[in-house]
Parts: sequence; structure tokens; C-alpha cells
Amino acid sequence: MSKLPHITTSIFSTMSQMAKEYNAINLSQGFPNFTIDEQLKELVSHWAKKEIHQYLPMAGFPPLLEKLAHLTQQSYNRTVHPEKEIVITAGATEGIFASIQSLVYPNEEVVILDPSYDCYETPIMLCNAKPVRVNMNLDFTPNWERIGNAINSNTKMIIINTPHNPSGKVWNESDFIQLEQLMDLYPNLLVLSDEVYEYITFEKKHLSINQREKIRNRSICISSFGKSFHITGWKIGYIIAPEALMNEIKKVHQFLVFSVNSIAQYAINDYIDKVQISELGNFYKLKRDYFRNLLKETKFELLDCEGSYFQIASYSKISEANDMDFAMHLVKDYGVATIPLSPFYKDKTQTQCLRFCFAKEEKTLNEAAERLMKF
Repeated sequence: MSKLPHITTSIFSTMSQMAKEYNAINLSQGFPNFTIDEQLKELVSHWAKKEIHQYLPMAGFPPLLEKLAHLTQQSYNRTVHPEKEIVITAGATEGIFASIQSLVYPNEEVVILDPSYDCYETPIMLCNAKPVRVNMNLDFTPNWERIGNAINSNTKMIIINTPHNPSGKVWNESDFIQLEQLMDLYPNLLVLSDEVYEYITFEKKHLSINQREKIRNRSICISSFGKSFHITGWKIGYIIAPEALMNEIKKVHQFLVFSVNSIAQYAINDYIDKVQISELGNFYKLKRDYFRNLLKETKFELLDCEGSYFQIASYSKISEANDMDFAMHLVKDYGVATIPLSPFYKDKTQTQCLRFCFAKEEKTLNEAAERLMKF
């Protein structure tokens, strides 16, 4: 008997497989198709030849932890203890899994804001806890009335995500104030903040849970080197949490993966000194603007994109089909793979929108746009 009978192949794997099957341009799964920084390649090559191939400390390479503490201070004016409040994880997904498994107990509830990434619900269910899915507003901003009504004394955690996948929305100051007010009402409530796109924002500056002094002692922040440095296949990220929570998270982390790839940690430790992470938003803003300009010539209606490397587009002027059918049609008949939004919702809400990943070479984006103009 399955512990997860409702879990099937993810929409990301499904659409990428279809892209291969139909020789379509893959703007579905969220990974870049351009080369990574040559400096980073050289660092990997350098360290691969050194004798660093055994286990690193469970929490991570100490010099890297120190640099992440400095980066957090620089980015968010938060002082964190490198050994006690940071842990390197095997990707953000492992960080999310370890955090939920360690802190959520059977029969407790965890609030998830839909549309939501698909890795949140499974670890909750494996805790024998209850995921409570709450739809956001149609513009993908949090609906605080609905959220407030969904939280009770049995709610252990709320999961937030900014910049948001799939919509690219970035939380406002008012959203964090509402969150803080809610946490005042429920003193045992924790927040898990998925901030893997934290350095990919555009006109609106990213606001982090790291900056919320009032509630950060009850917060877990998830970050991703994979997203920040275009190395999604390395599966490496990190968690920042107060010591009391981190002690529990480490108990799961050590038996889930123990420690993370040594070569990757050494290379990233050096690379942080060679790159301006704050400039990453400008890099992706150029790609966003380039892609949006191309899509102006199509019948798709573009929604605002404030962060991440995803563009939401409505096809309501093209078709009345549901989003799964339209996405399949787009792959099979036009050769462009996207992600429909309904799988991000518990109730399969129909928005007549698709998610496009623009973290691609200009050639790829040009070819995709040419095909989309045929509508």
C-alpha cells in the first residue's frame, strides 16, 4: 500500500518528457540552458584535483558557512552564527524536506499558499500531518482573510514563497506586517520561507524573512546556490534558522544526506569572492525584458513579472480550453513546452495561464517566439 497514493509523475517531468518526444523548445522546467561562469568551471576543475574527496562536516564547509553569514549580514543586515544557524543542504528541496520532517508532528497542520511548488505537500504527509491549501488572490498576492481563517491552534507552520514560483510575484512590506500580526495571534506558529529566487528580482526589491526581526526566531529561510549561480544540477542550497530550530533540522539532515558534495562546497566558497551576487537581478532582467518584447507580437497577454525567471502569460484571447489541454496542444502542434498553472493548485484552479521559463539563450527564446506567433 502506498504512503503517497495521489503522487504521480510531476508536471515538470511530464512536460520535459513531452518536449523531447515532440522535439519542442523546452520553456517548461526551470533550469537555464546557457553555460555557467567559466570561473566556476575552473574552480571545480582545480578542486577536483585536490585531496578533498571525503566527508565534510555535517553542517557544511566552515569557510563557506562564514561567507554565508557575511552575505546574510551584507544583504539583509542580519547577524547569524555560521556554525549554529546555517546548514548546507542537498538542494533547497532537501532543506524544505528536512525542516518539515524535523519540526512538524503527526496531526498538526501546515498552511500552503496556492499556487505552490509541488515539494511542500509530500513531507507534510509523511509526517502524518495535514496540509491545508489556501488559494491566493487572482493576482497571486496573499489573501490574508482566507489565510487567517485557515489557521488555528493546531497549525504548526505556514509556508511562504517570495519571489514566487510560478507567478514571479514579490511580497510587499504590508504582506510581512500581516504575517507578523498573524504570528502574534498564534505564538507557536512557525514560518518556512522559500526564498530560492531571492537574488533574482527586478523593479521591486526582495524583502526577506531574514529582515523581520520580530519573527525570525520562529522562521526558517531556504536559499539555493542552484538558482543564484545557474547550477541547478549541482543540487546545493542552504538553510538559515535560529539555533533551537536548527538543532532539530540537523537531526534529520544528518541521516538524510549527512553532508553535501565536497567539491561543490569548495568551489562555491571561492566563487562567492569572485562574483557580485547583487548583480544577478540585472542579468535576468535583460532576459525577462527580451522575452517580453518578443511575446508582444503574439496573442498571449503577459502578467507582471517581479522576480524569478518565470513569465506568466494568459491565453484567454486564444482559446477557452483548460490549461492542461492547451499546454499539450502547444507542445504537440506548435513545438513549445510550458507549464500549466492548475497543477500548482489543490483544487486545480483554472486561470487560463501558462508559465514560461526565460532562463534560456536568446536563440532559444527567439525560436520559441516565432512558433508562438503562429497562433
